[in-house]
Amino acid sequence: MFSYAPLMSTLHKQRLSKTDLQKMINVSSATIAKISKDEYISMKVIDDICIKLNCRIEDVITHVKEENHQS
Repeated sequence: MFSYAPLMSTLHKQRLSKTDLQKMINVSSATIAKISKDEYISMKVIDDICIKLNCRIEDVITHVKEENHQS
């Protein structure tokens, strides 16, 4: 599972809202909703976020191991 908690922290540090981010990277409100729910989004969107916020991927997303996940 992925978490966008680092993105929320990055936005806070840069004094930006999710609406600001939406406008910066030109995505739909549905994509922002997916981010808010820790759902999958495209790598293109993650790349755009990194470029516009001038940050690393680790500042946007982190992997969280699910305890009940079967390999």
